[in-house]
Amino acid sequence: MDKVTATPQAIDLIEKLKAKHGSLMFHQSGGCCDGSSPMCFADGDFMIGDSDVKLGEIGGCPFYIDKRQYEYWKHTQLIIDVVEGRGGMFSLEGPEGLRFLTRSKVFPTSET
Repeated sequence: MDKVTATPQAIDLIEKLKAKHGSLMFHQSGGCCDGSSPMCFADGDFMIGDSDVKLGEIGGCPFYIDKRQYEYWKHTQLIIDVVEGRGGMFSLEGPEGLRFLTRSKVFPTSET
């Protein structure tokens, strides 16, 4: 089972954003100014560091999370969805009137 996946609505929004901004990447925010949200950036606009883990890809875009946050969430599958409203001020979907949202599902013990 994938560590990160996306709903069809999230994939549709990703495709729309790729048409506007080109290649994208995601980083699961760990708090601070944007709460705990999946943040969408143009590829290269967010510096991935040694403390980040690549969980997988959604809509053909890499998805990262901080190692410390991953330790809390490693027993779950992250499911990226879309809801109406304003999300993180730095995330590309903001002007669309939508925001990405992380839902989660606990992995069976054998899959962690």
